[in-house]
Amino acid sequence: MKRERFSSRLGFLLISAGCAIGLGNVWRFPYITGQYGGAAFVLIYLFFLAILGIPIMVMEFSVGRASQKSCARSFYVLEPKGTKWHIYGYFGMLGNYMLMMFYTTVCGWMLIYFMKMAKGDFSGQSAEAIGNAFLDMLASPLQMTIAMVLTVVAGFGICSLGFQKGVERITKVMMLCLLGVMGLLMIRSVTLPGAAEGLRFYLIPDFKKMTEQGVLTVINAAMGQAFFTLSLGIGAMAIFGSYLGKERSITGEAINITLLDTLVALLAGLIIFPACFAFQISPGQGPGLIFITLPNVFNTMSGGRFWGTLFFVFMSFAAFSTVITVFENIVSFAIDLWGWERKKAVLFNMVLMIFLSLPCVFGFNIWSGFTPFGAGSTIQDLEDFIISNNLLPLGSLVYLLFCVSRYGWGWDNFLKEADQGEGLRFPSWTRHYVTWILPLIVLFIFAQGYWEKFF
Repeated sequence: MKRERFSSRLGFLLISAGCAIGLGNVWRFPYITGQYGGAAFVLIYLFFLAILGIPIMVMEFSVGRASQKSCARSFYVLEPKGTKWHIYGYFGMLGNYMLMMFYTTVCGWMLIYFMKMAKGDFSGQSAEAIGNAFLDMLASPLQMTIAMVLTVVAGFGICSLGFQKGVERITKVMMLCLLGVMGLLMIRSVTLPGAAEGLRFYLIPDFKKMTEQGVLTVINAAMGQAFFTLSLGIGAMAIFGSYLGKERSITGEAINITLLDTLVALLAGLIIFPACFAFQISPGQGPGLIFITLPNVFNTMSGGRFWGTLFFVFMSFAAFSTVITVFENIVSFAIDLWGWERKKAVLFNMVLMIFLSLPCVFGFNIWSGFTPFGAGSTIQDLEDFIISNNLLPLGSLVYLLFCVSRYGWGWDNFLKEADQGEGLRFPSWTRHYVTWILPLIVLFIFAQGYWEKFF
């Protein structure tokens, strides 16, 4: 079966960015920036994005493009005879399923809140009532299941239309709308009375704030965010490499995607920080910022219902762009492994994904007695731990070693693939760094995740 191609370069850039642009950018990035002192944190984050994220992204794209397969089969195609790199393909597949087992629920939350905002459910409500609305939603398995099923059916429905006609066309429109909506929200936020203080906090580095938190703590947080923001290590990017032609070199494209991903994260900060400071709210509050604090902000803002609805449109698009792109990867596993038709792969995975997503939904209510990491933890925390603390760092390490080791695909093969086509070349002088130092940094991030979780 002939592999589909992207119909345009813009499609490739927007879809790959759509996969990377998830809730990590628009939710986690602003609140950890708030927690770790604003602009000083952003500078360190950008540094790590350049030295960590981009090289591994180039490697993942290269493996996808050279093999013309998803991670289910890509190592199998490229590995030297007799080696066992292809075993990782199963862990990469597990990573995609595991990510969607809780991501579909969170995407469902965004849809519920979009509906609540559009209907005016929060208008005239007290701060306490708005806080309770989030807890009521978590306590309702039916409401969350319906939202999750809608997310899964819509995501796979788009995948069933084909790669070009469905995934590429719809994600492209969604990403352009996302950027447009963010632009509008940013203009509204920075023109609020008192917003200047938030802009100062976000855009002017204050290294004193950084030392208050502890320099090492801030560096670790920036390194972790830079590493996790691009969803590397589970083949979520490799699949788009497999749909990519050979006209352009991969390094330049990876830089463009990283810049787009970062632009969205920075814009999210320009929406959230001025609004927080304008209404005297702490921007370092964590997840509650999105579902409890900001609905209160919109409630007190003129035209708040409109701006709040727009905000949750943007949050839904950010979450749903990741859902569609990872579902495309999941569909391609069945196509590559068993030679299934797309429609059959979609139907099978749609039913499977609904069942796999139920534990996360029930973890907040029916099964809330199961607390894997002690009081207050949920099934979602366990699923997130398996993917974020294990499969993403260890998977990135596999891609890295596969591309630099003579026992894997090897440096020369990787460089030849990465540099094929017009555009920026992968800097060959970084060979020592990516072979010896970068793997150690990734192992450090892996160990750091365990240290933070358990000690």
